[in-house]
Amino acid sequence: MSLPKKAKQFKLYMKPIATATRQSIPKIARPVLVFALLLALPFVNKVSAQARKQPAGQVFMPYGKGNAILYNLKNGLYSVSKDKYLAYSKVNATISLNGKTISTKDYTSRTYTKTDITDGFGKGVKYIITLIGKGLNPIKQVFYTYPNHEYFITQIEAAGKGLQTNSIIPFSGNIAAVVGDARSIFVPFDNDTFIRYNAKPFTTPFSNMSAEVGAVYSNDSRNGFVVGSIEHEVWKTGIRSTAKKDSGNAIQVWAGYTENGVTRDNIAHGIISGDVIKSPKILVGYFDDWRTGMEEYAKANRIAEPPYVFNWTKPTPVGWNSWGVMQEKLTYEKATKVADFFADSLAGFRTGKTAFIDLDSYWDFMVKGGPEGDYSKLKQFADYCKSKGLEPGVYWAPFTDWGWKDGPQRKVPGSNYTFGDIWTKVGNGYHDIDGARAIDPTHPGTRERIDLIIGKLKACGFKMIKIDFLGHATAESTHFYDPTVTTGMQAYRKGMEYLIDKLGDQMLIYAAISPSMATGRYVHTRRIACDAFKTIKDTQYTLNSVSYGWWQTFLYNYVDADHVVLSTESEGANRARFLSAVITGTVITGDDFSVHGQWSERAKVWYQNPEVIKLIENGKTFKPAEGNTDENASEMFTQKIGNSIYIAIFNYGSEPKTFALDGKRLGLNSKDQYELHELLQGDILGKTLNFKLDGGDAALYKLDIDAKK
Repeated sequence: MSLPKKAKQFKLYMKPIATATRQSIPKIARPVLVFALLLALPFVNKVSAQARKQPAGQVFMPYGKGNAILYNLKNGLYSVSKDKYLAYSKVNATISLNGKTISTKDYTSRTYTKTDITDGFGKGVKYIITLIGKGLNPIKQVFYTYPNHEYFITQIEAAGKGLQTNSIIPFSGNIAAVVGDARSIFVPFDNDTFIRYNAKPFTTPFSNMSAEVGAVYSNDSRNGFVVGSIEHEVWKTGIRSTAKKDSGNAIQVWAGYTENGVTRDNIAHGIISGDVIKSPKILVGYFDDWRTGMEEYAKANRIAEPPYVFNWTKPTPVGWNSWGVMQEKLTYEKATKVADFFADSLAGFRTGKTAFIDLDSYWDFMVKGGPEGDYSKLKQFADYCKSKGLEPGVYWAPFTDWGWKDGPQRKVPGSNYTFGDIWTKVGNGYHDIDGARAIDPTHPGTRERIDLIIGKLKACGFKMIKIDFLGHATAESTHFYDPTVTTGMQAYRKGMEYLIDKLGDQMLIYAAISPSMATGRYVHTRRIACDAFKTIKDTQYTLNSVSYGWWQTFLYNYVDADHVVLSTESEGANRARFLSAVITGTVITGDDFSVHGQWSERAKVWYQNPEVIKLIENGKTFKPAEGNTDENASEMFTQKIGNSIYIAIFNYGSEPKTFALDGKRLGLNSKDQYELHELLQGDILGKTLNFKLDGGDAALYKLDIDAKK
């Protein structure tokens, strides 16, 4: 629209204030005011249009670009639209209070207020719908909207005397039909028991329960719905997606979700009590690309629950961990020889000026007299690493008892309690998984044990710690030592905050087996999957978690693919395993470098490749090109850095395969000029996007876009 046309239209808005302007504004300042109001005209038009669209008895809540919530004050239902597309409809919420389940549809009176807010998400508007009904506890539906985010956040709050609940459904509604290759993701609660993500075909009849976050999308268009909890300090949350011929597609969020095969619990979710009870905050969005939605979800978690751990500002961690091959054969002599190999033969395998040499389980073989004994040999190892320009690392599982079969009367190191005192109580039994028994994170005996072990390890001078089996600390219990704690996630928060306080800022903190979302507050880096070693099957398993959990790169400083073992596998399998770590974000190796083998020679060449080191320094996980592989992994992952697109391709099968890439799918436009290079083998491919890859192999390509053309 030209300025003259704008000026003509602007006269309509000027009439009511023209006289006042002439009387109160100096003549010399009037042109400035007019120009400012002209700039504001589009916003005035937009607000006016929105006001005209808002029917009586309904609340119009805009957010992002062209998104809006339309809440019906008469029936307690709302819909969510993107431009003219109706994404969610007939949305309501329910809460179980003192054994009675009530819905937002049950109330007879609904009023609303709105307030401008500024928080970690930016400037926005907070809407509160207050619901009142005869014989019903008043509840509030709260909505947080932001013009700079393509999602909104909602929460349910109930008030009254002596309320109790362990089940709230803050969001339940229909979703529009998904066209094309429709998928619904199962996201695991943790990375234990070799559990897998699953991009399930979303066809009727269908039901899927995902932990903490869910997504329903078309793999063809990539359009998708993303809904998830962004708070994890009180509740475990499940996201159920369903498809039924009679009632259509729907998504429901359940705060209070437990299931043995997913959350590992054997009892129902703990009870929340009080005069005010709140659900977790829930993010809801519809995105042009579901992958963007998942990344925004991860970022929102980091805003809603900022890190409790100190911020890691040093380079991406790389190094070695003893569990890959040595395991229980770990000795001081072997570990120091690995340090020698890193210092003498892998000097180029660095980000910044150092690498970590990390002792996993069985480091206690170097300790005389048990946990309360002599740690001088362990300190000697840490000092040796430092003398070689390396950072020493160590391992511990703070919330498990591995010797529980030896009886309950064993003394807890560093305390006067017995292990029987501190075991997590579940009904008439205990919480056992992975061969270990959970211990109560809130118990003083657990804390005194943490004081002892962490104090000893810090005194040794360790600069990294791998903490494991953290999921044991999230178990629902019939009774925690701390009477203020009634849910597994409350216990996890208490235990982890105490642990992090004791660790201070001396060490890089790395989580292995752990909850996917709730651990983001407490650690710098987290393993994306369960144990993986050397085979092409290990690579495929790890990359299943990268295919559907890559977005956690925005929740943690780094995510990790576990120790990379080359061993005596084929060159192709070695290349695939190494690249699976590179595209996850960090590289922790696991071979026995205290002795020489083919793994040593390949490590010297690959681990010190300058182009690969640049990618590792970037520290971010690659994004999957496709999201339709069920429990398997995507074959292609990409990342754009500057004017370069990096493409990692994996052939998990045994036979050669030709890959034909879609430039548009990769983010190229038709006018882009580019040249393609393979980074590990040095091949120059020019402008082709077709590759042939041997079975059980992988390749890493760099596509350089000529920005001048």
